[in-house]
Amino acid sequence: MSASAVEITLLGRTYSIACPKGREEALRAVASEVEGQLTNLKTRTNNLSREELAIMAALNIGNELYEERQKNKHYMAQMDERISLLQATLENSLIERSRKDD
Repeated sequence: MSASAVEITLLGRTYSIACPKGREEALRAVASEVEGQLTNLKTRTNNLSREELAIMAALNIGNELYEERQKNKHYMAQMDERISLLQATLENSLIERSRKDD
């Protein structure tokens, strides 16, 4: 898959980022989220360098990702339990039905 350059702006600086074709809008959306994090951090902590702001934003975004992954794991475990219960219920129903047919 070929790549194209997408320009994004973070804290007033423009960057040209290589991006796979068809993923440009996703990159722009992510860049917008990162810009929001950076701007929010800069407003709250005016004395941090660009590097420190980037590290803090990365940690905040990483924490959000971690929390979402934990929620997803919990959801998947719940779905596995429900599927197992459904399978057991179906198996029991089929066994009872086969006994009635005998």
